[in-house]
Amino acid sequence: MWKWETKDEAKGVVIMVHGAGEYHGRYEWVIQQFNLAGFHVLMGDLPGQGTTTRRRGHIDSFDEYITAIETWIGEAAHYYLPVFLFGHSMGGLASIRAVTERSFNIKGIILSSPCLGLASQPSKGIDTLSKVLNKVAPSVKFAANIEPVNKTRNEQVLLRDSTDTLLVDRVSVRWYRELVNAMKMANTHTGRFPNIPLLVIQAGDDRIVDKLAVRDWFNQLELHDKMYKEYPGLYHEVLNEPERDDVFKFIKSYLNLHF
Repeated sequence: MWKWETKDEAKGVVIMVHGAGEYHGRYEWVIQQFNLAGFHVLMGDLPGQGTTTRRRGHIDSFDEYITAIETWIGEAAHYYLPVFLFGHSMGGLASIRAVTERSFNIKGIILSSPCLGLASQPSKGIDTLSKVLNKVAPSVKFAANIEPVNKTRNEQVLLRDSTDTLLVDRVSVRWYRELVNAMKMANTHTGRFPNIPLLVIQAGDDRIVDKLAVRDWFNQLELHDKMYKEYPGLYHEVLNEPERDDVFKFIKSYLNLHF
């Protein structure tokens, strides 16, 4: 886990949870923006990804992600400042699962294109095979089949990613089955979501996550303070898109309303 502290008087702490296959290094710009906005940032690499030493692209249980988030929230508490949880894509799903299954003292949550459904579903044959392999050979890996050009239109980000050896492009059968189960649980346990401020930032042209599933999940939540903001034409990684300055400006204004 790493910490980036604002040079200004801190308003609060943002804990960032990255998406599938990536790691903290892809969030340098976002971290800088949060620091400039007056927030400390805490972030670690999820198990099996980035700089972690365990098997890449594999988990035994989705709970490993939840436990990691719990650890980071515990570290953030040492600042004695309000804490916001920020999760992108699968990190958004992990954040949802974390706050619905465990009790945390956090002020609110921001989700960026949370993975509550896949834009492209595997065939029934592949899905059935994955269930069988999950029982007999859970660590068998296959290509994640996420085309970089479907994540962002930012050519500089795509060029950087093309030479980044820390990105994970193969995942295990167990990882996939745990992801599917986590999405199912998140969508069926909306009543457990804590009544704290929630902002969902969703890509309008998302080719990774099913944005309709995100909207349906959001509409099921009975919260006093929730907001859904969709950006037409933007790809999955809204904070890597050419329009990311506008996206972060909105996030900053949202945070300022809550501090």
